[in-house]
Amino acid sequence: MTNAFFVTGTDTEVGKTVASRAILHAAGSANIKMAGYKPVASGSAPTKDGMRNSDALYLQDASVVELTYDEVNPYAFEAAVSPHLAAEMENRVIEFDVLSQGLAHLKQKSDVVLVEGAGGWRVPVSRNDFLSTWVKQEKLPVILVVGVKLGCLSHAILTAEAIRQDGLELVGWVANRVNPGTENYAEIIRMLDENLHCPRLGEIPYMPGVKKRDLSQYIDLAPLGLIAN
Repeated sequence: MTNAFFVTGTDTEVGKTVASRAILHAAGSANIKMAGYKPVASGSAPTKDGMRNSDALYLQDASVVELTYDEVNPYAFEAAVSPHLAAEMENRVIEFDVLSQGLAHLKQKSDVVLVEGAGGWRVPVSRNDFLSTWVKQEKLPVILVVGVKLGCLSHAILTAEAIRQDGLELVGWVANRVNPGTENYAEIIRMLDENLHCPRLGEIPYMPGVKKRDLSQYIDLAPLGLIAN
C-alpha cells in the first residue's frame, strides 16, 4: 500500500482542503490511520499558541491520528501571498529537508500521509524553485483537485500534463463544485473523465460550510489501493 499521496490543485482556491478533508474522512470511515500534512501554508493568523493557518487546522481536525499543529504545518506564513513572497517577507527559507523530515515523522505515526500542497502545481517556494521539485524528490503519487468552473478544463489538462512530464503518477482526481451556477457541469465532468486518464475519486457538491461537514460519502478510496473494491 502506498504510504503517502500529494494533493494539488488546478489553481488556488479550488478546494484542495475540502478534497483533502473528504479523503481523510473516508479513511477514517475505513479505519485507515491517515495523517494530514500541510507543509507550507500562507495566510496564517497569529494566536497565543503561535501562527495558525485555517486549512492546516482543518487537516489537523480531520486526521485519523492525533497530531499537534506543528506536525501538520511546519511552515506557517502570515501574508496571504505566494509562499516564496511570504517567506521573503519574514526572512525565512523554505527548506526541503524540513518538509521531508516532517513527512517521514508522520509516516511513522500513521498508515498513510495525505500531503496538501499550496496553490497550483508550480507554486514557487523561492525565486528559483517550486514545491513540485520536493514532490518529485519524494516521488509522491499525485491527486488532482479540479475546481469545476469556467476555464477548468484547460487548467486541469495542463496540470495533468505537467505532473506526468515531471515523472510522477497521477493516481486520481476529485471534482469540487465551487460554483453552483456553473453551466454544462455534466459535460465538464465527462470531458475531464475522458482527458485526465486517471480515476475520478469523487465529486464534492457545492454546499455552505463545506469545510465543517463530514465528507466521507463523496470519496472512493478503492482506486488508490487503500481498500478493496
